[in-house]
Amino acid sequence: MTKVELYRKGWDMVEFKEEVSIVLGGAAGQGVQTVEEILTRVLKLSGYNVYATKEYMSRVRGGINTTEIRVSSKKVRAFVKRIDILIPFQRGVLPWVEKRLTENTVVLGERENVEEEYLSKIKFVEVPLNDLAKEVGSSLYLNTIAAGIVVGLFHGDFEVLAEYLRKRFGSKGEGVVAKNIEAAKKGYELGVKLCEEGTIGIEVRKNESVKNEILLSGTEAVALGAVAGGMNFLSFYPMSPSTGVAVFSAQHAEDFEIVVEQVEDEIAAINMALGAWFAGARGMVTTSGGGFALMTEAISLAGMAENPIVVHLAQRPGPATGLPTRTMQGDLNLALYAGHGEFPRIILAPGSIEEAFYLTAEAFNLADKYQVPVIILTDQYFVDTYYNIPEIDLDKIKVEKHIIEMENDYKRYKLTDDGISPRGIPGYGEGVIIANGNEHDEYGDITEDEELSKLMQEKRAIKKLETIRKNAMMPELIGRDDAKYMIIAWGSTYHVIREAFEILNRDDVAFLHFKWLYPLPEGVKELLKGKILICIEQNVTGQFAELLRKELGVDVHHKVLKYDGRPFSVEEVLEALKGVLE
Repeated sequence: MTKVELYRKGWDMVEFKEEVSIVLGGAAGQGVQTVEEILTRVLKLSGYNVYATKEYMSRVRGGINTTEIRVSSKKVRAFVKRIDILIPFQRGVLPWVEKRLTENTVVLGERENVEEEYLSKIKFVEVPLNDLAKEVGSSLYLNTIAAGIVVGLFHGDFEVLAEYLRKRFGSKGEGVVAKNIEAAKKGYELGVKLCEEGTIGIEVRKNESVKNEILLSGTEAVALGAVAGGMNFLSFYPMSPSTGVAVFSAQHAEDFEIVVEQVEDEIAAINMALGAWFAGARGMVTTSGGGFALMTEAISLAGMAENPIVVHLAQRPGPATGLPTRTMQGDLNLALYAGHGEFPRIILAPGSIEEAFYLTAEAFNLADKYQVPVIILTDQYFVDTYYNIPEIDLDKIKVEKHIIEMENDYKRYKLTDDGISPRGIPGYGEGVIIANGNEHDEYGDITEDEELSKLMQEKRAIKKLETIRKNAMMPELIGRDDAKYMIIAWGSTYHVIREAFEILNRDDVAFLHFKWLYPLPEGVKELLKGKILICIEQNVTGQFAELLRKELGVDVHHKVLKYDGRPFSVEEVLEALKGVLE
């Protein structure tokens, strides 16, 4: 058995009960993501609840990338700052995560990857990953050995690990598969040894039901939700962190019987999707802030032509290129005010992976029904996060189409009390349909008539908006509706805040999470009345707090804001809340 050296002699066994936070760190190209993929899937199939998220630099090779995996006895879905076990694959990782290290952090890895100044501060277990990999045949197997060690620490099912490796590397031939299983076995035995010799103790309970659950990312949830909602056309121009939705959709295009088009730019992408809706299809574009900025003219066209469109906008820090691989909630105002002129739109922001599936599916019904742009706001943290969830309930999904068969005297822009005109498509019925980016009469012909222009503006910007508002989704209330303090948040911060809220455990504090951001539903003001409001957002100015003031005349008393490109951790939110409450 390979010798394992313990630095900083004299420390007792470190025990982790109920939950462990594992962080892997290395350069882009070192295979950190491969280890993450193996561990999350094998541990889940072994019966453990898992959660994972990553942070990475904007480069193809080099730099420092890390991934966090939480393994827990109960469902766990939020990012924590604390690192329990750290596996560095190169030097520079420890300085990069220094603020996340605790006195109980155990570092597993090679001596050459640990800077001298940290040896007296950390609990370091030297594991000769390279030597073990070379015993198998090549340093390429280092990552598989590392994965085997972690699975061994949890006494996971080795056969599950072996079977996963057979599937993962099967296309590369039996020889490669055999070598990877051999490497995993070496790592697994070492992980078990570390527990048996009293170096590390892990007490995390398994749950047999977890084995049959789904491991889903935010990216996959949005893509699958779109398909469930009837999407049959997706157009895009690549831009992180939104591209994964398009890639996943393209990989499964034949299975889903959908068309996925990578086009020359974002302007072409949204105009293609508008054309798809005009013809009767259900189209979506997926983009990020800079790409959406280029789409704003077409968003305005959708407003005037009352042409449905669904846009997935995965936020990242701006302005301009900003931090292209980091996270932020800075594009709410962009989505809210995009396009010239005045016209309604719907803005949605899922807080959980399950919600991303259901909400994206519903977005297509909303676009179809109200004939407006529907914008789904996610962010880098959200799309790159995944965890195990129960099976999706497909019975909750209803594809509702609102296309009518046109009569001879069909009026595409008929003036109605609720602002919604009957929508036809070319070739369906006897009527003629005219879509127009100019101001128009009820048939769609261009007009500059003074009174008619006024009526059309009111139809779009007032009547239709109020109709949508009456049917808007209420936010989720967690806690007592008569609580003194009310936490307000939207989108991807949901699980981080909820975990901090549960740790806080105070009856005088409640949490109101918004997934429907605009137009704000009727009744929200009553929920906020008389409360001390604490708004938690990942932007500089508190954009949602400002929206509450503008729309409802409600003033937020405390803003907890983060805008360094990193997600909130549970510890940060808990500390901030304690600071406000004290």
